Amino acid sequence: MSSVMGQYPPQDGQPSAAVGNRASQDERIYHDPGPWRRLSEAEDLQGFAVGWLDLQCRLIPGVVRGLLVLSEPEEEHLVPLAWWPGGEEGSPGLMAVAELAMAERRGVVRQHKSSRRQDQALPAHDLAYPLLLDGQPAGMVAVEVTGREPSSLRVVMRQLQWGMGWLEARIRRPAQPPAMPAVPQPVAVLGLVAACLEQERFQASATALVTELAVLLGCERVSLGFRPHRHSKVLALSHSAQVGHKSNFMRTIGAAQDEALDQGALLVYPPPEEGPVYVTRAHGELARQFGSGALCTVPLTHQGRCCGALTLERPGEKPFDCDTLRLCETLAALVGPILETKRRDDRWLVVKVGVALRETLAALLGRGHLLLKSASLVLVALVAFLVLAEGPYRIAADTVLEGAIQRSMVAPMDGYVLEAMVRAGDTVSAGQPLFRLDDRDLRLERLKWVGQEAQYQRQYRDALAAHDRAQVRILKAQLEQAQAQLALLDAQLDRVQATAPFDGLVVSGDLSQSIGAPVARGDVLFQVAPLDAYRVILRVDERDVEEVSIGQRGHLALAGHPQTPLPFQVERITPVSTAEEGRNYFRVEARLEETPTFLRPGLEGVGKIEVDRRRLIWIWTHDLIDWLRLRLWSWWP
Repeated sequence: MSSVMGQYPPQDGQPSAAVGNRASQDERIYHDPGPWRRLSEAEDLQGFAVGWLDLQCRLIPGVVRGLLVLSEPEEEHLVPLAWWPGGEEGSPGLMAVAELAMAERRGVVRQHKSSRRQDQALPAHDLAYPLLLDGQPAGMVAVEVTGREPSSLRVVMRQLQWGMGWLEARIRRPAQPPAMPAVPQPVAVLGLVAACLEQERFQASATALVTELAVLLGCERVSLGFRPHRHSKVLALSHSAQVGHKSNFMRTIGAAQDEALDQGALLVYPPPEEGPVYVTRAHGELARQFGSGALCTVPLTHQGRCCGALTLERPGEKPFDCDTLRLCETLAALVGPILETKRRDDRWLVVKVGVALRETLAALLGRGHLLLKSASLVLVALVAFLVLAEGPYRIAADTVLEGAIQRSMVAPMDGYVLEAMVRAGDTVSAGQPLFRLDDRDLRLERLKWVGQEAQYQRQYRDALAAHDRAQVRILKAQLEQAQAQLALLDAQLDRVQATAPFDGLVVSGDLSQSIGAPVARGDVLFQVAPLDAYRVILRVDERDVEEVSIGQRGHLALAGHPQTPLPFQVERITPVSTAEEGRNYFRVEARLEETPTFLRPGLEGVGKIEVDRRRLIWIWTHDLIDWLRLRLWSWWP
């Protein structure tokens, strides 16, 4: 029993490209108008089914036999209506795959059981595709193909799928096509536009449009072509999912469409006796070579430009009347912009970019578009200026102003704050008192040791009078101890009041709210800095520190006096970095060349170190380029 190789559910969208070179076979089929004419002139469903199966089997290369099963109105079950080639009764394999596809309600592919020998390079396959009307099975087509790669079977299945659309349209319509109305029917035009809009992709929309139009107008063929460049190219053909672009038939149709597009008019062949005279040489060549009796080519326009054309072919006994031509013109005016938009949207992104660049370049070099040309000229001038112009390259860094000397006034001993004469921000002179500690405990201690010294003096004199040498030595040591304690207390009493070491500014410290508070020995109570000597501290980012060297000059703008830049010179680069706010900074010290009177320690601003002159484009983009290089290096394996 044969096994199922694959299943193909019905799919909407753009059909797959043809596999293999089919130009010669397509040309042979198109050149023979017999199948198309027999199909369009079929009077009943039986004749239509025979012609349809014959055409499908001719269009698909490698078909050995085919089977079409349909339900007739008087029958309650499905019956075979057509076999191909005529006179054969098919094979059990086709019937089996048809029954499986009907049960699965999707396309089915089976490898033919007679072709499973290992010595066969390309085995035969049985393919079947169902016809569903309103969700119910109404027919089935099955074909046996040989000499096809398994990967190309999807193309065969897609051809059967598109052919089912034609078959469905025939079943839903009366057996004989209705006569064309005397005037264009809006409902028919809207139906064709809806068929075009229903599909998302361009190829599917174009194929649906030409197939519906061929059935509606009773045409043997309807082809749609677009002219993206110099010559028209046929992109869709009625009742066919594949188009052989390199065949002579397609090139002849393209030439006929170019003829209509170049003249910008609807062309009919044979030309009417009355009316304007147009060149129809390419139409006559198409009719002579491929047996087309009556031809009509309608240009498609988009934004006032001819972008494509529809070519309709009928038998010679059914020429195009005025009402049909009027309907074709109305339809072309509606679907032209739709199809052109879909065609442009379906192009590759690279093609879209190339077309956009070409159109922009044409607008720049052509006539008009004064605003675009002016903007382009300004942009070119700006880019040239950025690339060629040079400017000073300066490294910006946050700065703070510090005193060149900064003296800390600390508590000389443990005690309590008795008096505070100054606080932060006050200007002091050399020797001016800053603070005073409470000295009562020290004075009491001194009185104690004064009395102790007097007592040791009396005892020492008594021991000398008694010639007690041992006692004299002991008392002498105790007397020296008392004198040392008095000297220590006198020194501590001298330091209870601190004075300014030089003229300057109290940078920090405020004891006005701490009177009577205890302090420990070594606590920093005030900091004093001079007013005539400063140093600039710059925080230079680690990305720019390699450009900084000793001796470079720059300018400092303080936040309080931004209008007065102060010159400075770099004196020292600290080789230790500090991390702040997720960035590393190096401390760079500089000396001010001018010291205005408004300077105060602690002022902040922005300093810029002048490095050299470089191109402006590099100055503005080197940070971004360095960041991209670092990211690329970190991501690269």
